[in-house]
Amino acid sequence: MLDPVIAAVRRAARESLRPFEGSGARVLVALSGGADSLALAAAVAHEAPRAGLEPWAVTVDHGLQDGSADVAARAARQAEELGIAHARVVRVDVGADGGPEAAAREARYAAIRRVAEDAGGAAAVLLAHTLDDQAETVLLGLARGSGAASLQGMAPRRTDERGLAWVRPLLALRRDDTRAFCERTGLEPWADPHNADARFARVRVRERLLPALERELGPGVAEALARTAEQLREDNDAFADMIEEIIEDIVEPAEAGIAVSVAALAANPAALRGRIIRHVVSSEFGVALTRSQTLEVARLAIDWRGQGPIDLPECQATRANGWIVFTASAQ
Repeated sequence: MLDPVIAAVRRAARESLRPFEGSGARVLVALSGGADSLALAAAVAHEAPRAGLEPWAVTVDHGLQDGSADVAARAARQAEELGIAHARVVRVDVGADGGPEAAAREARYAAIRRVAEDAGGAAAVLLAHTLDDQAETVLLGLARGSGAASLQGMAPRRTDERGLAWVRPLLALRRDDTRAFCERTGLEPWADPHNADARFARVRVRERLLPALERELGPGVAEALARTAEQLREDNDAFADMIEEIIEDIVEPAEAGIAVSVAALAANPAALRGRIIRHVVSSEFGVALTRSQTLEVARLAIDWRGQGPIDLPECQATRANGWIVFTASAQ
C-alpha cells in the first residue's frame, strides 16, 4: 500500500491541478530545495503528466547566503531527477524596502512571475506553504493589529491581474508531513539557516510562540488558527461581493479623483463603511489606508463638525455638498 503521507501530498497536488486538467498547460513549482517545496515538486512531477500538464520548476537564488548558488543548482538538479525537465535557476538582487523578509519576498515573486511568462504563459504557480505557515501568518497579523484582511492569511488560490493562478496545495498539511514525505521517498531537503535565525519574527513565532501556546492551551492551536483564517476569508469574500453590488450606486467621478455619497456611508454599518472607504482609495490611488486613517475619513460622514481636508497617502479627502471627495495629492 502507498504510504499515507505520500498519498496525502500527492492527493493535495492532484486536487490543485484539477482545474487545469487536460489543457496541456505548463504549471510552475516554486522550489527552494527545502522539505516543503521538494515534497510538492515530487508530487507535481508525479501528478502533472497524468493530468495532461507539463511541470516546470524555478529556484530563486537571493544571494543572501554563502553558497546560495550551489544550493539553488542542487535544487534544480533534484527537480530534473524527479522528472521535471525544465528546472530554472534565477538570481535576483534583494533590496531593502520593507525589511529583508519583505524585500526578498518581493524579489522572489517578481522572478517567479517572469519565469511563468517565459514558460509561454504558465497556467499556475504552485507554492509550498503549509498549515504551519498559515498559522504563523495569522499570529503575525494578530500581533501587528493588521485587521481581518491580514488574519485571513494566505489564500489557497488567487488569480492575479495577468490571469496567472497562484496556488497553495499544501495548506491543509503540516510541515511534519512534508518532512516525512521526503524521508520516505529518499529525498534530501536543504535546511535553510534563516529558518532557525531568531532575528526574524516568523522564526520566533515558529520556534517559541507556537510551541508555548501548544504547551499552555493544549494541542491543535495551529489547526485552530488555520480554521480562523479560512472563516475570515469567507467573511472577506462576502464583504467584497456586497461592496461590488453597491459601489456603483454610491460613487461618482470627481475632478482628479472620485467621490462617495455621505448619506450612503452613514447608512452602512461601520465594518462595511470602512471597507468601502479602503476599497475606493485602493482602487483609485493604489494605496492602503490604515485603520486610523479610515476612521478619520469615516468621521467626515458620521461625525461631521466642519473639519477640513484629511491628508492621506497619494490623496486628500474632503466633505463637500453631500459627498466625500478624494482627490490626488499635488505632486
